[in-house]
Amino acid sequence: MEKDVRITKFNQEKKKAEFKFIVSGILAFIAIGLFLSSPESEIVLIFVVIAAIGFLVFLIMGSVEYSKIKKNFKNTVLKDLFQTLIPDIQYLPEKGISPTEAYASEFLKTADRFHSEDYISGTIDDVNFVSSDLKLEERHVQHTKNGTRVYYVTYFLGRIFRFDFNKVFTGNLQVLEAGSPYSRRKFSKVKLESIDFNKKFRIFAEEDITAFYILTPDIMEAIFNLEKRNPGRLSMSFLGDHLYVAINNNRDTFELHLFRKLDESVIEEFKQDLLVIKDFIVSLKLNNKLFKKD
Repeated sequence: MEKDVRITKFNQEKKKAEFKFIVSGILAFIAIGLFLSSPESEIVLIFVVIAAIGFLVFLIMGSVEYSKIKKNFKNTVLKDLFQTLIPDIQYLPEKGISPTEAYASEFLKTADRFHSEDYISGTIDDVNFVSSDLKLEERHVQHTKNGTRVYYVTYFLGRIFRFDFNKVFTGNLQVLEAGSPYSRRKFSKVKLESIDFNKKFRIFAEEDITAFYILTPDIMEAIFNLEKRNPGRLSMSFLGDHLYVAINNNRDTFELHLFRKLDESVIEEFKQDLLVIKDFIVSLKLNNKLFKKD
């Protein structure tokens, strides 16, 4: 009942912010229409300026309000929801994984602009994990006859995960749906017995035996299924006593969307996005000490 009341309140607040965006759009349309109809009329230009100012005012007001709504929603509804699903969890919406920790995966190219948020950490079945949204951008410079233009291109937008193991591997391994390792290690490409797996993924290892030891038929099938359930480019790195996973799916997780009603279907999406963490732990059998050695 309390959750329903909160959801209703957030929907009401969303509608107020969304109304301001609608008004700003109408004012922008009016300003453009007036200017195109009589660009030389001083009276018309005055109304164009008034409409343009109104557009900016309502746009800024709507943006500020909506930003507050999203922040409050994450710090109340989502925090409570996540703690219900995974009791031993810490959710810090405004914090993200550090660049050092992200690049430790050794499958991410160093970004010119790095942004991370929605930091989640905790334990499931004695397996420690960390998760975060991640956005990486590359700086581009374009020289034209009118001058120099600098712009940024996003090459990674998705999630990164780190899971702890109880064993340090002899040699390290990467399984990549695309690309190559960003590492100084002496990785070499490995071909496994599964033709389908070799077609779908690129396997790099310091020692071939590590690939065959970790990527058993069951684990390869689990990775296949995880990729199907999580569209996007999948990257996995078995390094030391950690497994790093990244899903480059062009999605910003755990975000409210403009003009979409907050209902049970949206809440269910948030649940499933969180439980992806448990899916990796269970599917890859990290919780039954598969890789543990006495």
